[in-house]
Amino acid sequence: MTEPVRVLIADDQVLLRGSLRVLLETTPGFEVAGEAGDGAEAVDLAARTKPDVILMDVRMPEMDGIEATRRVCSDAPAVRVLILTTFDLDAYVYAALRAGASGFLLKDTLPADLLAAVRVVASGEALLAPTVTRRLIAEFASRPETSAPPVRELEALTSREREVLALIARGLSNTELAAHLQLSVATVKTHIGHLLAKLHARDRAQLVIVAYETGLVRPRP
Repeated sequence: MTEPVRVLIADDQVLLRGSLRVLLETTPGFEVAGEAGDGAEAVDLAARTKPDVILMDVRMPEMDGIEATRRVCSDAPAVRVLILTTFDLDAYVYAALRAGASGFLLKDTLPADLLAAVRVVASGEALLAPTVTRRLIAEFASRPETSAPPVRELEALTSREREVLALIARGLSNTELAAHLQLSVATVKTHIGHLLAKLHARDRAQLVIVAYETGLVRPRP
Protein backbone atom coordinates (compact mmCIF):
# COMPACT_ATOMS: atom_id res chain seq x y z
CA MET A 1 0.00 0.00 0.00
CA THR A 2 1.43 3.34 -1.04
CA GLU A 3 1.75 6.17 1.44
CA PRO A 4 -0.88 8.93 1.18
CA VAL A 5 0.14 12.30 -0.24
CA ARG A 6 0.46 14.65 2.73
CA VAL A 7 -0.82 18.14 1.92
CA LEU A 8 -0.44 21.41 3.82
CA ILE A 9 -3.15 23.99 3.05
CA ALA A 10 -2.02 27.64 3.21
CA ASP A 11 -4.77 30.22 2.66
CA ASP A 12 -6.13 33.10 4.70
CA GLN A 13 -9.74 32.20 3.88
CA VAL A 14 -11.04 29.87 6.58
CA LEU A 15 -13.94 28.66 4.46
CA LEU A 16 -11.70 27.69 1.55
CA ARG A 17 -9.26 25.90 3.84
CA GLY A 18 -12.16 23.93 5.27
CA SER A 19 -13.44 23.01 1.81
CA LEU A 20 -10.01 21.84 0.70
CA ARG A 21 -9.58 19.84 3.90
CA VAL A 22 -12.89 18.05 3.34
CA LEU A 23 -12.00 17.33 -0.29
CA LEU A 24 -8.60 15.89 0.62
CA GLU A 25 -9.70 13.94 3.68
CA THR A 26 -12.59 12.30 1.86
CA THR A 27 -10.42 11.22 -1.09
CA PRO A 28 -8.37 8.03 -0.70
CA GLY A 29 -4.64 8.57 -1.06
CA PHE A 30 -4.53 12.01 0.57
CA GLU A 31 -3.87 13.28 4.07
CA VAL A 32 -3.96 16.83 5.44
CA ALA A 33 -0.70 17.70 7.20
CA GLY A 34 -2.04 20.98 8.56
CA GLU A 35 -3.53 24.40 7.81
CA ALA A 36 -1.88 27.81 7.72
CA GLY A 37 -3.61 31.18 7.62
CA ASP A 38 -0.62 33.18 6.37
CA GLY A 39 2.74 32.73 4.70
CA ALA A 40 4.82 32.84 7.88
CA GLU A 41 2.72 30.11 9.44
CA ALA A 42 3.03 28.05 6.25
CA VAL A 43 6.83 28.23 6.41
CA ASP A 44 6.80 27.22 10.08
CA LEU A 45 4.35 24.35 9.55
CA ALA A 46 6.25 23.10 6.51
CA ALA A 47 9.41 22.82 8.62
CA ARG A 48 7.57 20.97 11.39
CA THR A 49 5.23 18.68 9.45
CA LYS A 50 7.31 17.98 6.30
CA PRO A 51 4.34 17.73 3.86
CA ASP A 52 4.74 16.36 0.36
CA VAL A 53 2.84 19.26 -1.21
CA ILE A 54 1.72 22.71 -0.08
CA LEU A 55 -1.37 24.27 -1.61
CA MET A 56 -0.21 27.88 -1.37
CA ASP A 57 -2.34 31.01 -1.81
CA VAL A 58 -0.60 34.10 -3.22
CA ARG A 59 -2.18 36.95 -1.28
CA MET A 60 -1.93 36.34 2.46
CA PRO A 61 -1.16 38.55 5.49
CA GLU A 62 2.17 38.61 7.34
CA MET A 63 3.99 37.03 4.40
CA ASP A 64 2.66 36.48 0.89
CA GLY A 65 2.69 33.14 -0.87
CA ILE A 66 5.58 34.01 -3.19
CA GLU A 67 7.98 34.78 -0.32
CA ALA A 68 6.68 31.78 1.63
CA THR A 69 7.33 29.58 -1.41
CA ARG A 70 10.86 30.95 -1.74
CA ARG A 71 11.62 30.17 1.91
CA VAL A 72 10.03 26.72 1.88
CA CYS A 73 11.88 25.70 -1.29
CA SER A 74 15.14 26.97 0.19
CA ASP A 75 14.70 25.34 3.61
CA ALA A 76 12.97 22.11 2.55
CA PRO A 77 13.81 21.23 -1.07
CA ALA A 78 11.80 18.00 -0.92
CA VAL A 79 8.54 19.89 -0.32
CA ARG A 80 6.63 20.77 -3.49
CA VAL A 81 4.55 23.93 -3.73
CA LEU A 82 1.41 24.21 -5.83
CA ILE A 83 0.23 27.81 -6.11
CA LEU A 84 -3.55 28.12 -5.83
CA THR A 85 -4.97 31.58 -6.42
CA THR A 86 -7.88 33.60 -7.80
CA PHE A 87 -5.48 35.99 -9.48
CA ASP A 88 -4.72 34.96 -13.05
CA LEU A 89 -1.88 37.43 -13.54
CA ASP A 90 1.39 37.06 -15.45
CA ALA A 91 3.49 38.50 -12.63
CA TYR A 92 2.30 35.86 -10.20
CA VAL A 93 3.00 33.01 -12.60
CA TYR A 94 6.60 34.04 -13.21
CA ALA A 95 7.31 35.05 -9.61
CA ALA A 96 5.86 31.80 -8.24
CA LEU A 97 7.84 29.57 -10.59
CA ARG A 98 10.99 31.62 -10.05
CA ALA A 99 10.54 31.18 -6.29
CA GLY A 100 10.49 27.41 -6.76
CA ALA A 101 6.82 26.52 -7.17
CA SER A 102 6.13 23.36 -9.13
CA GLY A 103 2.71 24.37 -10.39
CA PHE A 104 0.08 27.05 -10.66
CA LEU A 105 -3.70 26.59 -10.48
CA LEU A 106 -6.69 28.91 -10.22
CA LYS A 107 -9.13 28.44 -7.36
CA ASP A 108 -11.99 27.72 -9.76
CA THR A 109 -10.19 24.54 -10.88
CA LEU A 110 -12.47 21.50 -10.74
CA PRO A 111 -11.91 19.30 -7.64
CA ALA A 112 -10.86 16.30 -9.73
CA ASP A 113 -8.31 18.42 -11.62
CA LEU A 114 -6.95 19.85 -8.36
CA LEU A 115 -6.46 16.37 -6.91
CA ALA A 116 -4.76 15.24 -10.11
CA ALA A 117 -2.48 18.28 -9.96
CA VAL A 118 -1.47 17.49 -6.37
CA ARG A 119 -0.60 13.94 -7.43
CA VAL A 120 1.48 15.18 -10.37
CA VAL A 121 3.44 17.63 -8.21
CA ALA A 122 3.90 15.07 -5.41
CA SER A 123 5.42 12.63 -7.92
CA GLY A 124 8.20 15.15 -8.61
CA GLU A 125 6.84 16.46 -11.90
CA ALA A 126 5.93 20.06 -12.60
CA LEU A 127 2.44 21.19 -13.46
CA LEU A 128 2.86 23.51 -16.41
CA ALA A 129 -0.44 23.87 -18.19
CA PRO A 130 -0.26 25.33 -21.72
CA THR A 131 -1.75 28.63 -20.49
CA VAL A 132 0.94 28.93 -17.81
CA THR A 133 3.69 28.16 -20.31
CA ARG A 134 2.31 30.83 -22.65
CA ARG A 135 2.34 33.41 -19.84
CA LEU A 136 5.88 32.48 -18.93
CA ILE A 137 7.02 32.86 -22.53
CA ALA A 138 5.18 36.19 -22.75
CA GLU A 139 7.06 37.39 -19.65
CA PHE A 140 10.40 36.84 -21.38
CA ALA A 141 9.14 38.17 -24.71
CA SER A 142 8.26 41.47 -23.03
CA ARG A 143 11.79 41.98 -21.76
CA PRO A 144 14.44 43.98 -23.63
CA GLU A 145 16.63 41.80 -25.83
CA THR A 146 19.87 41.04 -24.03
CA SER A 147 22.74 38.66 -24.64
CA ALA A 148 22.72 36.25 -21.72
CA PRO A 149 26.11 35.49 -20.19
CA PRO A 150 27.37 31.93 -20.65
CA VAL A 151 26.33 29.54 -17.93
CA ARG A 152 28.86 26.96 -16.83
CA GLU A 153 26.25 24.27 -16.24
CA LEU A 154 24.75 24.90 -19.68
CA GLU A 155 28.14 24.37 -21.28
CA ALA A 156 28.27 20.93 -19.68
CA LEU A 157 25.17 19.76 -21.52
CA THR A 158 25.39 17.47 -24.52
CA SER A 159 23.83 18.58 -27.80
CA ARG A 160 20.96 16.15 -27.21
CA GLU A 161 20.37 17.49 -23.70
CA ARG A 162 20.26 21.04 -25.05
CA GLU A 163 17.73 19.91 -27.62
CA VAL A 164 15.57 18.27 -24.97
CA LEU A 165 15.80 21.36 -22.74
CA ALA A 166 14.73 23.63 -25.59
CA LEU A 167 11.70 21.46 -26.35
CA ILE A 168 10.71 21.32 -22.67
CA ALA A 169 10.76 25.13 -22.69
CA ARG A 170 8.38 25.04 -25.65
CA GLY A 171 5.92 23.08 -23.52
CA LEU A 172 6.29 19.56 -24.95
CA SER A 173 5.32 16.63 -22.73
CA ASN A 174 7.52 13.53 -22.37
CA THR A 175 5.38 11.66 -24.91
CA GLU A 176 5.62 14.55 -27.37
CA LEU A 177 9.36 14.79 -26.80
CA ALA A 178 9.76 11.09 -27.51
CA ALA A 179 7.78 11.33 -30.75
CA HIS A 180 9.59 14.47 -31.91
CA LEU A 181 13.07 13.09 -31.19
CA GLN A 182 12.20 9.51 -32.17
CA LEU A 183 13.27 8.21 -28.77
CA SER A 184 11.58 6.06 -26.16
CA VAL A 185 9.82 7.78 -23.27
CA ALA A 186 12.28 6.06 -20.92
CA THR A 187 15.22 7.61 -22.78
CA VAL A 188 13.57 11.02 -22.63
CA LYS A 189 13.14 10.63 -18.87
CA THR A 190 16.84 9.75 -18.59
CA HIS A 191 17.81 12.92 -20.45
CA ILE A 192 15.52 14.98 -18.20
CA GLY A 193 17.11 13.38 -15.14
CA HIS A 194 20.54 14.43 -16.42
CA LEU A 195 19.27 17.97 -17.05
CA LEU A 196 17.86 18.25 -13.54
CA ALA A 197 21.15 17.10 -12.04
CA LYS A 198 23.46 19.22 -14.21
CA LEU A 199 21.37 22.38 -13.92
CA HIS A 200 20.58 21.89 -10.21
CA ALA A 201 16.88 22.26 -11.03
CA ARG A 202 14.06 21.09 -8.78
CA ASP A 203 11.74 20.02 -11.58
CA ARG A 204 10.50 20.72 -15.08
CA ALA A 205 9.29 24.22 -14.15
CA GLN A 206 12.81 25.21 -13.15
CA LEU A 207 14.18 23.80 -16.41
CA VAL A 208 11.87 26.11 -18.35
CA ILE A 209 13.10 29.09 -16.33
CA VAL A 210 16.75 28.13 -16.98
CA ALA A 211 16.15 27.69 -20.72
CA TYR A 212 14.80 31.22 -21.09
CA GLU A 213 17.01 33.02 -18.59
CA THR A 214 20.19 31.64 -20.15
CA GLY A 215 19.03 32.59 -23.64
CA LEU A 216 19.07 28.99 -24.87
CA VAL A 217 15.50 29.57 -26.03
CA ARG A 218 14.16 32.89 -27.30
CA PRO A 219 10.46 33.68 -27.11
CA ARG A 220 8.74 33.51 -30.46
CA PRO A 221 6.76 36.56 -31.56
